[in-house]
Order: sequence, then C-alpha cells, then structure tokens
Amino acid sequence: VGSTIGAGVYILVGTVAREHSGPALAISFLIAGIAAALSAFCYAELASRCPSAGSAYHYSYICVGEGVAWLIGWALILEYTIGGAAVARGISPNLALLFGGEDSLPIFLSRQYIPGLDVVVDPCAAILVFIVTGLLCVGIKESTFAQGIVTTANVCAMIFVIVAGGYLGYNTGWAGYKLPTGYFPFGVDGMLAGSATVFFAYIGFDSVASTAEEVKNPQRDLPLGIATALSICCGLYMLVSIVIVGLVPYYAMDPDTPISSAFASHGMQWAAYIITIGAVTALCSTLMGSLLPQPRILLAMARDGLLPSFFSEVNKSSQVPIKSTLATGLVAATLSFFMDVSQLAGMVSVGTLLAFTMVAISVLILRYVPPDEVPFPSSLQESIDSVTLRYSQRISGKNPETSTFVDSSQPLLGNKNVAVDCLIIEKQEAQAYWTLTEQNRRKIAGWTIMLLCVGAFGLTFAASNVWIPSLIRLTCCGVGGVLLLSGLIVLTCIDQDDARHNFGHTGGFICPFVPLLPIVCILINVYLLINLGAATWARVSVWLLIGVVVYVFYGRSHSSLLDAVYVPAAHADEIYRSSGDSLA
Repeated sequence: VGSTIGAGVYILVGTVAREHSGPALAISFLIAGIAAALSAFCYAELASRCPSAGSAYHYSYICVGEGVAWLIGWALILEYTIGGAAVARGISPNLALLFGGEDSLPIFLSRQYIPGLDVVVDPCAAILVFIVTGLLCVGIKESTFAQGIVTTANVCAMIFVIVAGGYLGYNTGWAGYKLPTGYFPFGVDGMLAGSATVFFAYIGFDSVASTAEEVKNPQRDLPLGIATALSICCGLYMLVSIVIVGLVPYYAMDPDTPISSAFASHGMQWAAYIITIGAVTALCSTLMGSLLPQPRILLAMARDGLLPSFFSEVNKSSQVPIKSTLATGLVAATLSFFMDVSQLAGMVSVGTLLAFTMVAISVLILRYVPPDEVPFPSSLQESIDSVTLRYSQRISGKNPETSTFVDSSQPLLGNKNVAVDCLIIEKQEAQAYWTLTEQNRRKIAGWTIMLLCVGAFGLTFAASNVWIPSLIRLTCCGVGGVLLLSGLIVLTCIDQDDARHNFGHTGGFICPFVPLLPIVCILINVYLLINLGAATWARVSVWLLIGVVVYVFYGRSHSSLLDAVYVPAAHADEIYRSSGDSLA
C-alpha cells in the first residue's frame, strides 16, 4: 500500500482530469484497476511458483526465453527508475505549500527554470531521491519500518479526504458534476486514455513480487500481499477521485496540487495543510517503494550474465544489493532533476503494461506448454547429479516388471531371447501413441497462444486508430476477433499440461478462470498500450533499441546459458532445496 498510494492521487489526478477524463476520472481508475486486478491474479500464481527477485523478468526468462526476458527486464528498469523520479518530482510543490506557497522554498530546493536548456530543474526531488537511496542501503527491515510510519500518515490523510470532502460536496451540491459538458467531456476515448495514464498508480503491487527472495513464506504471503494491497489502493483511488472531481470543476483543477487546492478553494486552509502533510509522507513512501524493486531486477539480470556482475553483489551485513541501489538512485535523481512528470508518467505506463502482458502470456505457457527442461548454472552440478541419481533410483524401484517376466537364473543383459509379456508390448505401443498425441497437443497450444497475441494486437490497433480506412479497419477487427475467439475455444477444449502441477514451487496460489482471465488481461493491457500515444512510444522505442544493442553486444556473449546445465523441470524445485541457495 505504501508503495502504491501517492502518485495516482497526489500528482496525476489533476493532470488526467483536466486533459483526459473530466468527471469520469473514477471510471478511469476503475478500468485501470480491473486491468491491474487481472494481472494481479497472474502475478500471484507466478510469484508463488517461481519466487525470485526478477519478478516479470524472471517469469519471462523461464516461460518464453532469454531474448524476450531481456526486453521485459529492460522495460522494468525504465518503469521503476522513472517511476521513482516521477514521484520525487511531485513532492516539491506539496512541500512548498507547507512553507506558504510555491516560491517559499529555499533557493537551493525550489524549482528553477534554465532558459538555455528550456527545462525546469527540481533540486528538492534529487535530494530526496539520494536520502531514500541511503535508507534503502541500510537494510530491508529498516526501510520497511520507515515506510510503515509514513504509510500510516498517508492512509489517515486519505480517510480525511474522503470524509471531509464528502461532507463539503454534500453541502455545496457537488458542483463538479453539474457541468454543461457532461460526464465525458473528452468522450469515451479520453476516458480510456486517462486509464492508460493512471495505470502508473498501480505499479506498487508488482513491486511485492520483486522482493520474493526476502519473504518468509512466498507461497502464502505473496498472493495475499498482492491481492490485499491492490484492493485497498483501488478503493481509495476511486473514493478520492469521486470526492475531488465533485468539489472542483475538472478544468479548474491545479495540475500540481489538485487535492490541497480543492479544499483551499472552499475556505478550509487548515485542511489543506493536513492533506499536504499526508501527500508529502505518501509520496516519500511511494518513492521508497519505487526505488526498492529496481536493484533487485538488476540483481536477477546480472545473475543470468546479461549485465555486469557489479550489479549482482549483495552486501554481507545488510543483505542488500548496495551497488545496484546506488546506481539506481543516481539515475533516478538525475531524471527527477531535469524531466517533467507528465512526460515520465506515460513512459512508466509502457513498462508496466509490457510486464503485465508478458506475465499473462507466461501463465498460459505455464499451463499449456510448460518448459520440459530448465537451465541451471554449472556451479550446481553436484546438486544436479545428486537429485538425478535419487530420481533414477525411485524410477527403478517403481518398475519391477523387468524381473517379473525374466528368468532369474539368466543374466539380465546378455540373453537376447528374453521372453516379454505381450501386455507390456501393448502398454508400450499405447504409451507411444499417447506421446505423439501429447506432442500434437503442445504444438496446437503453442500456436494458439501465439495467434492469440497476434489477434489481440490486430483487434486493439484497428479499434484504436480511426484514421485507418474503414474497410481495412473492419477487416483487421474481424480477423483479430476471430483469432481471439478461436484461441479461447481451442484452449478451453484441450487439456492443460499435467507437468504444470510439478513446475516450480507447488502448493501456492492458482490463477482462476484460465484461459479466459489471462486472455482478457492481454487484451486490456495491449489496448492500453496502444492508447498511450505516438510521442510516448517514440521515447520508449529509443530506450528499447538501446536495450537491443546492449543485449547483442554484451548480454548474449556473457549469458549464463552458454555453460548452463539443462535438467527436467520436475527436478528443479528439489535441486534448489538441495543446493541451499535461491537463484534466479
């Protein structure tokens, strides 16, 4: 909760209401929350099965492959780093209100415009990022304790906004909802575009998955933490949005301090100070939650050899990847010093939505075509040999048929005229037929999942771009819809893979309504991705292109897969336990 609440309410409410959603802001939060909830179910299953610091990067690495996983990890770097910078950028205007106004901060903390660069720098944001980075380097317990304190103040402020704002709205007649422009001044498309932007407010729950290696009981605690945090945050977002949009017309909202300014416009200056204190503490908590997962993503990628080993070093005393944390803090401080939050929010949404889409695809792959083998570093060769030997002994102990139908007075190997019972031959023929059928089932499922993704992209792209000629647009929508519906029918009719019961850590959360839920999750996330706008995609494309170059010239040549040992997926969990080490 502390990692999530803050940015969506205290920064994006004013901007999204003014430019996209209008009075329908609560619906934008609801749609984004539904998309996040679908992803949360998928995250919960994968986090309990594969608890790793890599989060969505690790799930993609296992289910899809190294190349796609690299792009997801590279997008997550963008998500968490820029997310922290965006939150830090929103603290300074709220902090200025405590000192009397926008220009009341000391000169070394206040925002300054630099004419030569045409940017507004924010020294306060950079300083706060460095402070939080230092706190995160101390240890996970210490930073969690500090976050708990500021989150308590945050929740109290939210409750005050809902109660006091509801009382004000009741007395004043909810002026924000009595406008001639109606409930959707920017249309349904504007409301959906607002959903894509406020999706940034839900990135907190997926940060829980990145701390999986620091959770005592991941099979129970990770799904519970993800579901509870998302439910609380979505409810608070919607209630606060309903109140604030009703107090002030959307076009009159302050884009930097919408909540404090809304109460101040009704003469409640003292309430504005309480809200501002809550906003500052909430944003500080969110800043900690945004910077916490990033070093752990770098840690997982460095373990796989895709980044320098510098990022995989963990401090022995604090058990924290300090070098990765310092690098993250330095980059986030630089971005928060120079960049505008409106530019940052859309870029963060791209990273979040890409990760959520890949997590949903990974659930389908895990259920229908789970990997037969998983790679292990050669350093675990001793544990691999030990587990393989135990499995061989179990198998040999469970198959006494050989000694049943063979003359015990003759050598087992060397007698070419051993009589074999005809039932065994029939059993082997039936097993060979089943193996062929199972191979076909996996091929059908694999192609269906791929065509599902193609159909989701074609349908959402055609539906979102009205400039496409009507004939081509209708054709793309029709083909995409047929692929989606056909894929849903095929995956519903064929059996899921039996190996899914033994893949990863068993006994954890199981995502319901598969394949329907992951398919809807993919469709919603892809639609939100397409509606982010060309400018956002242009900036993100440059970042992803840089990632491809880094992977081609460094990641592939240093990948741990070059000397990996592949073992059956059913042995993986026991190898992890016998090695006594949690590896990504």
